[in-house]
Amino acid sequence: MVDEVLDGRGTVLPVPADDADQTSLLTTALRAGEEIDDDVAVVLSTSGTTGTPKGALLTVSALVASAQATHHRLGGDGRWLLALPAYHVAGFQVLVRSVVAGTDPVAIPATFDGAELVSAVAALGPGRRYASLVAAQLDKALKDPGAAEALAELDAVLIGGGPMPAAVAEKASAAGISAVRTYGMSETAGGCVYDGVPLGGVGVSVADDGRISLGGPTIASGYRNPVTPDPFAESGWFRTDDIGAVDDSGVLTVLGRVDDAISTGGLTVLPALVEAAVASHPAVAECAVFGVADERLGQRVVAAVVAAPGATITLSELRSHVAGSLPSTAAPRQLHLVDALPRRGIGKVDRRELARVYASTS
Repeated sequence: MVDEVLDGRGTVLPVPADDADQTSLLTTALRAGEEIDDDVAVVLSTSGTTGTPKGALLTVSALVASAQATHHRLGGDGRWLLALPAYHVAGFQVLVRSVVAGTDPVAIPATFDGAELVSAVAALGPGRRYASLVAAQLDKALKDPGAAEALAELDAVLIGGGPMPAAVAEKASAAGISAVRTYGMSETAGGCVYDGVPLGGVGVSVADDGRISLGGPTIASGYRNPVTPDPFAESGWFRTDDIGAVDDSGVLTVLGRVDDAISTGGLTVLPALVEAAVASHPAVAECAVFGVADERLGQRVVAAVVAAPGATITLSELRSHVAGSLPSTAAPRQLHLVDALPRRGIGKVDRRELARVYASTS
């Protein structure tokens, strides 16, 4: 199917094979079967934070440019492990890279267990070998010695779909896994910035307000369902909803999303920065930081924490720990200990769901 798309023999709308309701929603909202520009190769669903599918319109040239730039950065063509749904950009691009490289991917379920991962890596055979995962999958694999050893055999493991917690990155490094943080989205044909450095041909611009824009040959031509203001208004560029900074070496750091920012006491707090501080506490296995309404402050900073096995932590301990590296304004004023964090899509933490659940908790 993907080889036909890259040959210009049609336009596809990838949908989940096992979710009839989602498939119906996407095909209706993105008008499957209706007229579309001839140069559009694929419509990849993307809702951002609106919940309404917009549909990134990607051309063959954008898909191929992304695949070629990835292989160039990683050291050459190779064979890929497909462990993410192909209706998400990360999974779809594994298929594109495979076609461009003239190889066949080895597919396993996104919910793979250790044994499945070990077998899949072995099935990749000799030569350069790669995988594309999300941080939650990497964290799961690290808990299985055999799976961790299998990933360490690969030339690179791309980690996208959201930030990779520092603790997970440290464990991956200790296990000898060549984990590469990627930043991108459907609108950029997938990851286009690796470990903070743009791929060849990709441009990064940060506005005075911190808003990140990405440009270059991998950018989508627009949305199937356009929005206002148009993030593609500047030709060849996509204005993201992310806030970031570029250091003197040209390395991009993504600090968080505009709509995740917490306004508390007249100051702005970015959850990602607080999460990094919270996660550095030894009693914390996983965490998410979000804002809920507060009559006095406007919003208050709240943390949901999955404690490390056998560990305990109190709010006062957490506040003191965070205040050691960030302004006291950023320290959580409320702590919820949870068994697991809610996730959406391919593993992103659902801060909105947490905010909804704990909105009425004083």
